[in-house]
Amino acid sequence: MLSEKMKIMIPTGLEARPVALLVQVASQYDSNIYVQYEEKRVNAKSIMGMMSLGLSAGEEVTVTANGDDEAEAMKHIEQYLSMPQKA
Repeated sequence: MLSEKMKIMIPTGLEARPVALLVQVASQYDSNIYVQYEEKRVNAKSIMGMMSLGLSAGEEVTVTANGDDEAEAMKHIEQYLSMPQKA
């Protein structure tokens, strides 16, 4: 299992479109992937779960991945969250 803190660099934060794209990134992997913000932990493959976090640009989350492709999943999620032009 891998766990890493990541900062959201998408200027608009995780609103509808960026969340949908993040869910697409996470869904490419077989690993279980979760995003935690404060005390709330949600499945990164769930649009409704991710939307419920209401994350803004600059906030820090903890991403956890567990499975055969966890390292690759973490790498691509971090790349997505740190790319400001993806908003």
